[in-house]
Amino acid sequence: MLRELAADWTRPGMLVPTLCAVVLMAAILVAGREPARTPPPPLAFAGLPVSGNAEVARRAGFTRCVRIDAFRLRCRREPVMLFGEGPYEAAVDLIGSKGQGGFAYLTLWKNGHQEAVYKLVEALQRQGWRHCETGSGRWGDQDIYTHPGAPVRVSMDLSYYGKRRVRFLPLSSPERSCTPWH
Repeated sequence: MLRELAADWTRPGMLVPTLCAVVLMAAILVAGREPARTPPPPLAFAGLPVSGNAEVARRAGFTRCVRIDAFRLRCRREPVMLFGEGPYEAAVDLIGSKGQGGFAYLTLWKNGHQEAVYKLVEALQRQGWRHCETGSGRWGDQDIYTHPGAPVRVSMDLSYYGKRRVRFLPLSSPERSCTPWH
C-alpha cells in the first residue's frame, strides 16, 4: 500500500497537486507556531512588576502559573496589598508557552467581592490621581487613572459583571486611554 501511495505522486499530472499539498501543510505548521516576541522592558510601580520578562515576574513572587492557552501563561500571587488596601489577588499574563515573551501589564482583583477594588482607586484619588472614562461621553467601560510623573496608568473595569479588575499598564501601552476630566 505504501509503495502504491509513493508511486502515485510521480504519475503524470500529480506532481503539482502533491507539491501544493506539501506547501499547504508547511504553511499550516508555520502559522501555528509560537509567536516570537521580545519581552517589554521591566517596569515596577509601588513595589509590583508592571512589565518585564518571566524572571522579573518570578522574582516578584508570581510563581503559581497556569496555561491559559497554547501561547500564554497566567502567573499569580496573593495576597497583595497596595496603598494600604487589600488584600487582592494579582496576576501577570506571560506571552509564549514558557513565558519567554514577557508580560505587559499587572492585574489585581478580589475574588467574591468585586466592589473591593473601589478602595484601591479611592486611594489613588486621595493621592491626586485624575481619572476619566472611556466610551461615549462620560459613560464607558473603563475608568482610567493617571498622575503626572507616574510611569503607569491604571484602568478599572466599569461594566464588568464578574470579577472587576484593576490593571496597571505602562504609559507606552497601546490600550485605550482618555483625557482626564476630573
